[in-house]
This record gives sequence, C-alpha cells and structure tokens, in this order.
Amino acid sequence: MRHRAKSRQLSRTASHRRALLANLATSLFRHERIVTTEAKAKELRPYAERLITLARRGDLHARRLVERRIKDKDVTHRLFTELGRRFAARPGGYTRIVKLGHRPGDGADVARIELLGE
Repeated sequence: MRHRAKSRQLSRTASHRRALLANLATSLFRHERIVTTEAKAKELRPYAERLITLARRGDLHARRLVERRIKDKDVTHRLFTELGRRFAARPGGYTRIVKLGHRPGDGADVARIELLGE
C-alpha cells in the first residue's frame, strides 16, 4: 500500500533517486529540453520548478539551497542570471511535458520536458 508515499520510487534507492533528479534538472537547465521517460519527467517537474522559484528570489540563501542540488556552477549561474529573470513575472508553471509515444526498445512511455519561453 502506498499510504503517505508522495513520490515515485523509479526502481531506485533514495540516494540514487536524488542523484537522478539532480542530474536531470542540470540537463534540463543546460539544454532547456530533454527527452526521458514519462514517469521521470513527471517526477522532475516539481523538482525543477522549485529550483526556478528559488532562482527568482535571487538572494544568497536561495543560491546556496540550489547549489546543494545542482553541482554544476555554470548551470547554477545560468539559472540565476537568465532563467530567474525570464520567469520573474510568471507565477509558476515554468515547464511543459509533451508525450512522445513509446520507446522502441522496451515500450516505455517517452516524454519531452521543456522550459517555457517568455
């Protein structure tokens, strides 16, 4: 039973899941769109949007909270300089998930998660 289980396990341990989400978020902020499985995209969305909201704040504490999760300094800098300003007037909903069908190898549902424009 999944009583009080808030997130998907994604067949990983907690530390592996944390690392996976951090790496997916880093790739998303670097390339602005990534193709992954639908379950991973749905799990990434609130994670990434929380980081963008912190980047909108722009203070030192917010930067330190983001750097706990995003280890790449260039991506963190881009998040605070470009993406934080881009979404400054937007009250949430910074990402879009587009379903792409099934992956040929294993039949997994594939989706593209992308950052919205201005």
